[in-house]
Amino acid sequence: MSSVARPIDVAWPQELQSSRAFDALAPSYDSLPNPLLALEQRYLERLLPSLHDRDVLDVGCGSGRWLTELARRRPRGLTGLDLSREMLEVARQKKLPGVELLHRSCTGTGMPDGSVDLLLSSFVLSHVGDLPRAVSELTRIARPGCGLFISDIHPEAQRKLGWKRAFHDATGVIEFETHRRSPRQVAALFAGLGWDVTVSIIAEFGPPERAIFEAAARLSRFHEAAGHPAIYLLHLRKRDAARPENSGNRMSLAGARCALGPEESTAASLRICNGAIDRIVANGYAETCASSGLEIDLTGYLLMPGMVNAHDHLEFALFPRLGNPPYANAAAWARDIQKNLASVIARHKAVAKEVRLWWGGIRNLLCGVTTVCHHNPPEPELQRADFPVHAIQNCGWAHSIAFGGDLRSAKAAALAGRPFIVHACEGIDDCARAELGQLDSLGLLDGDLVLIHGLAIDDDGAALLRDRGTSVVLCPSSNDYLFGVVPEVARLERIRDLALGSDSPLTAAGDLLDEIRFAIHNCGIAPPRAYRMATEAPASILRLTGGEGSMRAGAQADLIAVRDTGCTAARTLSTLSAAEIELVLVSGQVRLASSEMMNRLPAALSSGLEPLWCNGSLRWLRAPITQLDEVERVLGAGAVQLGGKPIRRPTAEEIAHAS
Repeated sequence: MSSVARPIDVAWPQELQSSRAFDALAPSYDSLPNPLLALEQRYLERLLPSLHDRDVLDVGCGSGRWLTELARRRPRGLTGLDLSREMLEVARQKKLPGVELLHRSCTGTGMPDGSVDLLLSSFVLSHVGDLPRAVSELTRIARPGCGLFISDIHPEAQRKLGWKRAFHDATGVIEFETHRRSPRQVAALFAGLGWDVTVSIIAEFGPPERAIFEAAARLSRFHEAAGHPAIYLLHLRKRDAARPENSGNRMSLAGARCALGPEESTAASLRICNGAIDRIVANGYAETCASSGLEIDLTGYLLMPGMVNAHDHLEFALFPRLGNPPYANAAAWARDIQKNLASVIARHKAVAKEVRLWWGGIRNLLCGVTTVCHHNPPEPELQRADFPVHAIQNCGWAHSIAFGGDLRSAKAAALAGRPFIVHACEGIDDCARAELGQLDSLGLLDGDLVLIHGLAIDDDGAALLRDRGTSVVLCPSSNDYLFGVVPEVARLERIRDLALGSDSPLTAAGDLLDEIRFAIHNCGIAPPRAYRMATEAPASILRLTGGEGSMRAGAQADLIAVRDTGCTAARTLSTLSAAEIELVLVSGQVRLASSEMMNRLPAALSSGLEPLWCNGSLRWLRAPITQLDEVERVLGAGAVQLGGKPIRRPTAEEIAHAS
């Protein structure tokens, strides 16, 4: 084989009955730019669940491309098998800890009966001649409830576009033998042996793949593929007698375009069971999403995961912005408002704290946040099942070095393995800059620590935080208000994880959507990055385990719906305001609906929603809106603002007009 293999088309398989071809391809496989694999990775990495306490098998693991990602998720056991010895040798050289590699076939794995909790088959099954035998073998080794993720080139791409699966070596062209099977045919074979379709996705090339085609001087092939399916992905689940298929409360969301990531979406229907996403099924499989009759027609809407607000102080939602900036650091601001604005603070604190906490939840709900990290001591109100959003309170916390007391003791008292959250480096002077070194001297900089703001972090500090695995939550509009400076995101790119928080209305521009737009326009954060900083990144930083910030089978059904303009979710989010959030589900329950959405909801789903007029828009909320009467008695009728936006109870005429 020549020293550098080069693709002659867009498709590269992972397993072949004739292992000679893959042996020849192995040395250059990982270095070959491949748009199909890039497309698969964008979608599949967002569909994979937590692998904790699971035994995982990568069938046709090849060079270990997916083994690397699977190992990062720390499964209980991880095995890769492949027919190509040379591919396995490449995988072995990656020295992945705890990974067992086997030279075997998917039709004869040699694995014990019922020994696997999750199976992955990436671009493999189209190379298997005797697919029924492979299906039988995978069924044999799968435990009840086992998940199986399948990806492959879509047969329509081969048929309509004439794609071949081949490569050049020193002897000429080697073309792989493949079998064109539709995703429906593949799913049917598994269904006959007790598997159900949980996710079915048809994916087309997008902007990230365009760059690969362009670099290979084959942009014309990208344009030829536009509008055609490139790959399909299936997530199947082996039936479990202990988990009856027809059990639980169900509803379905039909006709929407579902955002799986910042640039990944599919036209699909969702089925929700007992508050979690049970199925995501692309058009053509709609019958498998049949529900108990509770269905919401979301035709014309984009469905996205509910956002995760990584930093808020919920009890200050009804407060105005306070202060006379600029300041040198946050402590100076706190002292100033306590001295000079004590009467304003006292007047707003006259509203009962439990009432203010509820309005903090409503402030988040209105802008599409379904999970919020409350940076203050635990409060019983936030644990109520009917609180408007999920409020995270099992993190360790201290306020700051200036006001936090004994931080070392506070961190030691936190739950093991949970994030420990503290304000730090919030300012522009030497005091703010010195706080990182003080935290380090206390032995607090580690993978559990989450710094809020980090405005004064310099290049050396960013490198230190990266080395220690420490994460940072940015609240740039708050920094801009207090100090006239925003975070240098390019510097903070070195840090492992970055997320966005809204902070409180005491200093912030508004709600989390306002913060996202501010971060994009004032900090140079690209929309896809901003999307991740409000969904996937905070879920990772806060170690959430319910699938928060994602849309995948098994995740909590925390979802928002907005009008579909045809843009990516990232681009949509970059201009979105609370007035455009038309539906919010929290654990599968409707918590917010626009007037238009109220007309689409079955009566069983809209019952109990109360109207609120917020900044010129009418919204129906599952929240105690009547509390607003108590707030107005303290702050004045018509004078109440939520996150800087006026709110009131609407008149009967306004409700009738909006309907």
